[in-house]
Amino acid sequence: MGHRKDQKEEAGMFHPFEDLRRIMEARGIPVESEPLAADETPPASEEDVFREAMSRVREIREFRRLSLPQRKPRQVCRKQPGDGDALKMLEELVRGVGSVRLRDTQEYVEWVNPLYLKQIAQDLHRGRFSVKDFLDLHGFTLDEAEVEVEHFLGESLKKGYRCVKIIHGRGLRSPAGPVLKKSVADWLSRRHRKNVIAFVTARQCDGGLGALYVLLR
Repeated sequence: MGHRKDQKEEAGMFHPFEDLRRIMEARGIPVESEPLAADETPPASEEDVFREAMSRVREIREFRRLSLPQRKPRQVCRKQPGDGDALKMLEELVRGVGSVRLRDTQEYVEWVNPLYLKQIAQDLHRGRFSVKDFLDLHGFTLDEAEVEVEHFLGESLKKGYRCVKIIHGRGLRSPAGPVLKKSVADWLSRRHRKNVIAFVTARQCDGGLGALYVLLR
């Protein structure tokens, strides 16, 4: 018997656990599934599958020189100093409780005779000179208005008036724009400049952008 056992061991046929399954089953001990056969390959993991798929990928060297588009920085609107004041002024104007600085508008008119200081225009606009008389040109044609202005200035000089007012309107309803307004400014600064020290847009209470204060010599 021992001789036969030695022969099996020498032949490589010795199996010490060949009766283990039978013994375990006889004693009611659960038996796990049989191990994989020697030639059976275990299922590949996700990492192995990825490596296998990428093994045939080759780098394209030309792509190394391609420049990626630079993302432009996002423009952020920042509140500028003074924006709050401008919005507040606009809100007050809409509500009717604020006033517009006429000097800041495009319709503002100001002219000073070169023989005098420019500061006099600001004094005139602020109402430092008392208005003695006025001429309203509403309803006159351009030719009629020219005659009226000449007569009005002549009479004012005779009476010794220092400051007068000419109402010319803004010309907002005219297809050609403020023609009369521009013409009055042209007559005062050219034809009558020897008798005019300065003229400037009147204050809001005196007609605003539709009238001129005229300071005479």
